[in-house]
Amino acid sequence: MTAARIAGLAGPLVLGLVLAFLYLPIVVLALMGFNESVHYELPFRFSTRWYERLPGNERLITATLNSIWLALANTVIATTLGTMAALAFARYRFRGRTLMRLLLFPPITIPWLIIAIAMLVLFFWTGIGRGLHAMLLGHVALSLPYVIIVVGARLASFGVELEEAAASLGARPLQVFFRVSLPMMAPGIVAAALFAFAISFDQFVISYFLAPPGVSTLPVEIYSAIRKGFTPEVNVISTVVIVISMGILLLFARFSRFGGER
Repeated sequence: MTAARIAGLAGPLVLGLVLAFLYLPIVVLALMGFNESVHYELPFRFSTRWYERLPGNERLITATLNSIWLALANTVIATTLGTMAALAFARYRFRGRTLMRLLLFPPITIPWLIIAIAMLVLFFWTGIGRGLHAMLLGHVALSLPYVIIVVGARLASFGVELEEAAASLGARPLQVFFRVSLPMMAPGIVAAALFAFAISFDQFVISYFLAPPGVSTLPVEIYSAIRKGFTPEVNVISTVVIVISMGILLLFARFSRFGGER
């Protein structure tokens, strides 16, 4: 067998192992949601008791709704502000522009634990305190650099020629933005929005530090459940979230040019 043949077989094999490593734990998690035993005992006995009990778990349902509300609000705010900032960085020249762009990267590299402690101290010092509003501010602050970088990369892929051409033909600034700039930025904006939603929905550290007593998000509630007594209802809500999120992603991939031309 030639070296080229071996290399051609090694690539798919490594990819298959990586995919198995990623998806097998998810499959096990979903299957255990149908196991009758509360302690995940084997042999496996099929049951839907945990799906039937999930609507009655008020803490888990409330935490999930809090996560969804925070993620949606964060997506709208961070994507809007980040797109405006990326457009300003790409199309305008102003004093301190380079420094401000450089300052986008430290929040991505600084551990979230340190950022959470700093936010907690700042919010108490300024009177903002803890609560869903503080959690939303923290999520937006974390998401903004990602949105600006993603949308900025999309803006860097095309110049200002089309915008200048539209302006030279009599289009007003708002018309140029909505009819020329926005359609070209749309793929980057969608990708940035997905980043913002994922960062917020999955965020544990910021939510844990800024959540007041009695209020939690899904990651915080799962952490508490692990400490106090893990039940398969957590598997159920995790499976539901995975199915819904993957369904939305597959629909997006089906009706868009995700991954290239169809």
